[in-house]
Amino acid sequence: MAKGFRALVLHEAEGGGVTAGFETLTDADLPEGDVTVDVAYSDLNYKDGMILNGLGRLVRKYPHVPGVDFAGTVAESAHPAFKPGDAVILTGWRVGESRWGGYAARARVPGDWLVPMPAGLDARRAMAIGTAGFTAALALMKLERFGIAPDPEAPLLVTGAAGGVGSVAVALASRRGFSVTAATGREETHAYLRELGAAALIDRHELSDGTIKPLDKERWGAAIDNVGSTTLAKVLSQMRYRGAVAACGLAAGNDLPATVVPFLLRGVSLLGIDSVLCPMDERKAAWQMIVDHLPGDLIDRISTLVPLGELPALGKEILQGRTRGRVVVDVNA
Repeated sequence: MAKGFRALVLHEAEGGGVTAGFETLTDADLPEGDVTVDVAYSDLNYKDGMILNGLGRLVRKYPHVPGVDFAGTVAESAHPAFKPGDAVILTGWRVGESRWGGYAARARVPGDWLVPMPAGLDARRAMAIGTAGFTAALALMKLERFGIAPDPEAPLLVTGAAGGVGSVAVALASRRGFSVTAATGREETHAYLRELGAAALIDRHELSDGTIKPLDKERWGAAIDNVGSTTLAKVLSQMRYRGAVAACGLAAGNDLPATVVPFLLRGVSLLGIDSVLCPMDERKAAWQMIVDHLPGDLIDRISTLVPLGELPALGKEILQGRTRGRVVVDVNA
């Protein structure tokens, strides 16, 4: 008889929306794939919050197991790169959206989607990084490869700094030598952001309120923006000559009320970050950057561990901006 395991399962509700509940599944319920993983930890991203609340039509087929990330140990494998007992990470590839994800004690995926656990990292800390931190590393990597270097006269701005992407971006960029300015609307996070390495703090309303000028006062040498919309437009108008913005979030919406003036007259560059269909060599490089620059105790400080049973209530809190840093989910608790 097949052994059952616990999973958080979403069903489409009559009249729209979703219902969420815990169910016992077996391996026979899992999708096709050549590697089955015993999941230890997942995490909670903004996208998870949307999915748990049936927003954005990110999920098209129900029933559905959400959770866009997971880390654990290979249980069964028909893939040449993995054997039972190997520690692995999965982020991206639309897992938790078009394919069942990490809010279950077992998952099955194509082995080509898995990243071997880097030396010096474990499953819990990997999920304290997760898609959010992985995206932050990709953004910083792209800025550096574009030619952006630390300059105390040209700060690197991080928007949404107290969130998952922002927290890791502040910590990682400061440890790469950048003078980081963190934007947040929550005064209670100021000490936290200073601890992560922020050299300066500004109120997020400076970047979202008022008129957006085609060109504003030059303030930033580079930026990592995970807010979008009017915030991104204002940041672009404040970039220094030949500055660059790595944009990786749409929390404020996908409209961009900007003009071409910053691009034409200041040579500003807008760099898009896609953490979903990211090539494997870049995935491994981003994870190695994280391992090389973020000590384990700092990763622990930016994360909170919660049992799977506390979802989906936390899914509402992340949408309301009430979470801080990274939320790690113990799938077996």
